[in-house]
Amino acid sequence: MPVFSDDSSAAIASSLQAVPAGTPVSQVAHRLLELFTGGELEVGTRLPPERQLAASLGVGRSAVREALAALEILGIVDVRPGSGTYLRGAASDLLPQTLRWGLMIGEKNTAQLIELRAGLESYTARLAAGRVDAAQLETLRGSVAAMRDAVAAADGDEAADGEAALPDPVLTAFVAADAEFHAVLARAAENPMLTDLLDVTRTLLRVYNDRAVHHPGDMHLAGEEHAAILAALEEADGDRAASAMVAHMETARSRLLRAAGGDDPSADATPA
Repeated sequence: MPVFSDDSSAAIASSLQAVPAGTPVSQVAHRLLELFTGGELEVGTRLPPERQLAASLGVGRSAVREALAALEILGIVDVRPGSGTYLRGAASDLLPQTLRWGLMIGEKNTAQLIELRAGLESYTARLAAGRVDAAQLETLRGSVAAMRDAVAAADGDEAADGEAALPDPVLTAFVAADAEFHAVLARAAENPMLTDLLDVTRTLLRVYNDRAVHHPGDMHLAGEEHAAILAALEEADGDRAASAMVAHMETARSRLLRAAGGDDPSADATPA
């Protein structure tokens, strides 16, 4: 990690404005985050000493120290005793990271997160329809084929032993193909900020997804929904791709709400 000269300390400190008297430590951290995510500081930049930051912000050194400690826990800065405090990531790294932590430590609303993900996924599909390349389409076809193989294996297993629940290897294969499909679709949209937001929402919802109960019929429906999205992408039809994704997200919404303990009598176990 590069170390920059202390000559930058004055410039960094002067860019900060004093916080109101009595402002809690969280507001000091917020001011520092605004600076860090502004894109003007390079990774590895050494921050001004605590006393200089405190003077610029108009707060006591203890408030600055506590704010920096919180930012270190979040992985935003690196505090090195006897050396100084350094910025750990570029703005493009810090934005999704701070968003993720903000959502994780704030009051969670699973239904709102699901709505957010649905909107992001449908817009991603619309963008990808006009930007996906041949190699990405081929990968998406492979993902859909892998889902269908998993469905066939599940159908065979159910016929053999009469059990409705899916065996772990089959479910693992389906979930991996599902995740690959959405990841490739996000890359095809060619919008890193959108991809970061999707990554955050998927991460926060993953715990509920992992609790869901999956059955062959649910997997079959999800596989066909992915196939419909793929067909629209192959035709470069953004409206159709977005509509197909909306339909898929609706069944995913039901599953996630049920896994999260929500009251949704129409809930199914469709993988997302």
